Amino acid sequence: MRKINQIEPWLGIEEKRAVIDYLDSGAWLTEFEKTREFERIFADYVGSKYACAVCNGTISLVVALMTLGIGRKDEVIVPDFTMIATANAVTLIGAKPILVDINLGNLCLDLEKTKKAITSRTKAILYVSLNGRSHNMESVINLAKEHNLYLIEDAAQSLGSKYSGKFLGTFGDIGSFSLSYPKIITTGQGGVLVTDNPEFYEKMSMIKDFGRQRSGIDVSEVMGLNAKFTDLQAVIGIEQMKKLDWRVKRKKEIFNRYRELLGEEQGIQFIETSPDVAPWFIDILTGEQRELSLFLKDKGIGTRPFYLPIHNQVPYSQINKDFWNSEYISTYGLWLPSSSFLKDEDIDYICDLVKEFLEVGLSK
Repeated sequence: MRKINQIEPWLGIEEKRAVIDYLDSGAWLTEFEKTREFERIFADYVGSKYACAVCNGTISLVVALMTLGIGRKDEVIVPDFTMIATANAVTLIGAKPILVDINLGNLCLDLEKTKKAITSRTKAILYVSLNGRSHNMESVINLAKEHNLYLIEDAAQSLGSKYSGKFLGTFGDIGSFSLSYPKIITTGQGGVLVTDNPEFYEKMSMIKDFGRQRSGIDVSEVMGLNAKFTDLQAVIGIEQMKKLDWRVKRKKEIFNRYRELLGEEQGIQFIETSPDVAPWFIDILTGEQRELSLFLKDKGIGTRPFYLPIHNQVPYSQINKDFWNSEYISTYGLWLPSSSFLKDEDIDYICDLVKEFLEVGLSK
């Protein structure tokens, strides 16, 4: 039986050679010169002055919040529909995530509801550009400025996606990206923070290294973590960055092919997507989410249901509010196979199976 996973990392001979060459050079593995090189390449790509690599995307958000001095008794606006790591990062530093429903048009924060959720304790908006989509970012920036709030962009799913020609993740005070295995480029685990503020960069660099001003000198200037990257990851990341432009282009092609083949099918809905967006996962809405997923699984095709709303997750289940849009999206959303290396014939095969399922359903 033909098997297609929902997502797979894509590492090639270039990464293998880079790792071997690095190990043969007498490498010490820990964060050093290769990490600095990777950070420079990353910052140059997105157009930020500074980039700071850390151990994973969740911790990158923790470091961002700590850099901005956010902590106990503070509140941070978080979308109710996102990967739970976004809310967890706020909770881990002792602050309170204030959950806000999403906009059905882009799956990002509902800005009108965000305004109503702001209190005297609110210190930041943690804006998630889910799957590379966003609002008009000027409206998000203006909202933060109007209420004197920091803007942190959780762009974990958005590397390579733009709004109005500018990369998402570079509009706020700090942007956060993920390099975990499903992402458009990967180092296995990893995260990158970007900023144009030299003071923020200096502080986040210390926070991730035990709060030390300089590695190897055990004098801490600020409260810190051990959230460092490694040069072993960096040599993989450098090779992955060389492939990013092509992958962005291919992600757009994959999304467009799915939409071309399934966009007119009764029972399937696509979310409006700008040509500037390189969707991380191919997402659809269908009233037959579970049934379609099981049907495709039987055919060897992997899918993944959308996230549960944060307010339905056990650690946050005490929150009792109405989140109609996040509930709706979670109920009907399904991620189809989305690997960058999917061939057109793979997509055609998947779409033929989806049509077969829909035809059977309509004939009942």
